[in-house]
Amino acid sequence: MATSLVLTLIGNDRPGLVEDLARAVSEHGGSWESSRMARLGGCFAGILEVQVPDERAAELFKVLHGLEGRGLRVVVEDATGGPRADEVRALRLELVGQDRPGIIREISATLAASGVNVVELSTRTHPAPMSGETLFSASALLHHPVRESSAALRDHIERLAEDLMVEITLTDA
Repeated sequence: MATSLVLTLIGNDRPGLVEDLARAVSEHGGSWESSRMARLGGCFAGILEVQVPDERAAELFKVLHGLEGRGLRVVVEDATGGPRADEVRALRLELVGQDRPGIIREISATLAASGVNVVELSTRTHPAPMSGETLFSASALLHHPVRESSAALRDHIERLAEDLMVEITLTDA
């Protein structure tokens, strides 16, 4: 049997951080399942899911925490539970609009009120092609409970887009 672990990590960016992590997982019979990692503001940050044999999980946990001595802080969580695939509808949300504080707060509040789980979220700011004003873009993978009305969610999202003066599209993923 295998244990699924989710790791969050951060450290000052330097060559070899990913290799340190990959070595620790591999040496404990683990399998690197999926990850998202990036250099942000001079730091290297990421999330990672690994599968490791049950009998090796505690040992891997200790080794991962030992990476702090090499400049990489790692938080390890046992990844169990969650809704079954037949209980949720996967949706893709895309947003673009003039940047301003509070956009993610407003969207996440609307989604949470509708029982929607944010599975993945990617955001960025960038200059508008013609005006040079700062635009904010977001892309999210969402899980919406199948027992809830997707039409009601779409109505809430449309009203929110008008209030925020942004373009939001919501499609099946």
